[in-house]
Formats: sequence, structure tokens, C-alpha cells
Amino acid sequence: MKKFVLPHDKNPSGTSPRSAFEEVLREGARKMLQEAMEAEVAEYIQDCQELRDEMNRRLVIRNGHLPSRDILTGIGSLNIRQPRVRDKRENAFFSSAILRKYKRRAPSLDAAIPELYLRGISTNNFPEALTALLGEKASGLSSTTITRLKEVWEQEYQSWQERRFDNTRYVYIWADGIYFNIRLDEDRPCMLVLIGATEDGRKEFIGLHDGSRESKQSWKDFLQNLKSKGLIMEPSLAVGDGALGFWAALEEEYPRCRQQRCWVHKTANILDKMPKSVQPNAKRMIHEMYMSPTKEKAFKAYDEFLAHYSAKYPGAGNYYH
Repeated sequence: MKKFVLPHDKNPSGTSPRSAFEEVLREGARKMLQEAMEAEVAEYIQDCQELRDEMNRRLVIRNGHLPSRDILTGIGSLNIRQPRVRDKRENAFFSSAILRKYKRRAPSLDAAIPELYLRGISTNNFPEALTALLGEKASGLSSTTITRLKEVWEQEYQSWQERRFDNTRYVYIWADGIYFNIRLDEDRPCMLVLIGATEDGRKEFIGLHDGSRESKQSWKDFLQNLKSKGLIMEPSLAVGDGALGFWAALEEEYPRCRQQRCWVHKTANILDKMPKSVQPNAKRMIHEMYMSPTKEKAFKAYDEFLAHYSAKYPGAGNYYH
């Protein structure tokens, strides 16, 4: 009888199909990275070929490879031999833009570590979690390393929180409160968030603030802290949900700033008052309102929505009045 190999079975060579596939990906990634670094060095030496000493000897030459090292990536550990350059010029040296000196982890992996923190993985469980993601070769990320990285993040966060806003003006700001499931007190912790858009159209993360729910005093403390760091020019428009605390604080700190309810929150609140069977079409009609190119077309979409749904679903219709 012919034996069928299931995905979780071993193939005749003793390697599971999945691990064989991952090995192909790793080897392909290793070769591409190695070739990219070789090309980078070759281009650097080519650009410096005219540089010569008094005896007409080239000042920049290829000098073999550095000792091999393992680079941790999202598909596992890649063993790389970085090409070495000998530069005889004073205070000059080659620095790879592809793989920085002493680099041991891909940036994507560094980004995954905070994500694990957000998922509730404790420091001591990081090696086990990363082994599940990257395989048995996920070395160099002990609990001590993770703790050291955490200290660096905390310093960077503190520096970011203390930055100045002198001569900065945000035309629009978006405000929201994010609640976490972790309960350290009786109430769930709330993080107040502000995002702003500058006059040239760039969106920037303005700041975070630990709040007591979304109270007026919490938002007031947040806005006053930003003003103390130089954010004194009022935005033209603020966008937020229905939490009254933010609007009350905004009227005191930036009284000339116009207010607008967030369409994402408003849409969710309206759809919550309707059965799921009609929500896709209702959502489309709501989008037609706030995506309309003119005020007249927006009011037309608004009237059509009320005519279509207000009698049967008064909760949704009354939300607009």
C-alpha cells in the first residue's frame, strides 16, 4: 500500500516538509543578504579606485571577510560573513548601510520584542516565546538581554515625552482614550492619546498620558503639560469621540478650537443600534455622507439614510438628530 505523507509527517529524508521549506527560505535569504553586502563593498571600492598614495598604491582595498556571525531574523538565524575593507586614509573607514557593525538582530525582530511585551509575555518567558517563533537557534536573547533592551526603550520613551513643541502648530488633532485589559486597580487603566497633523500635511504622534478614565481633569492635565512644553498655538479642529471629558478640557485650554465628532466612533455607535444583516449597506451610506465632495451631497446622503432606516431603526436615526 502506498504511504501518503501528511504535512506533519516526516519525508523520506527525515525532514518535515515545513522545516525543509523554512530551510529553503533561510538559505535564499542568507544568499541574498551575502550578495547584497558583497555588491555594496565592490561599489565602495570602485568609487575609491582613483585614491592613491605617493607610491601609486590604492588606499582602499578589499581585505577578506570579518569573522562569521549569526543574524537573528523573522525566519530564523542566518550565518553571514561580512566583507572587510582596508581603508588607509586618515579618519576614514567603511560602514555598511546594510548590516551595521555588531548587529545581531534584524530590525523587524527588534520590533517584535515590544509586541511580545504588549501580548503579556514576561521577561523570563521571552527565550521560550522567541524559540517558538524563530527555532532553536534563537540565541542571544536571554532575559538579561531583554531587560537591557527594555531599559533602552524606557530611556528613549522618556526623551520623547520630554521633547519641546516650540513654534509647532497642529492644524488638526485627534484624541482618544485606550483602555487596557490589565487591572492593577479597581478601574481599567486608560491611556490618553493625541495625534496631530501639521500645516504641511504630516501626521505626528503628539503624546501619551496616563489618565483616570477619560475625565476632564485627566485631559486637562494632558493638554496643560503639552502647553508647558511649548504647544501654545491652538489647532483649527479637534476630532474625538463622545467622551465629554476631552471636550470640556479643550474648551478651557484651547477655547477657539473647533470640535468635530469622530466618524469612526459615530459609525460604530450607529451600527450598534442595527441588526448585522443591514449593517454593510448602512455603513456604505454613512461613508457616502462624510466622503461627499460637497456639503449639499452630504446632506442628500444624510436624508436618504434617514428615509431608509429611521422608521424601522429609530435608535440609529435618532443618533443623528
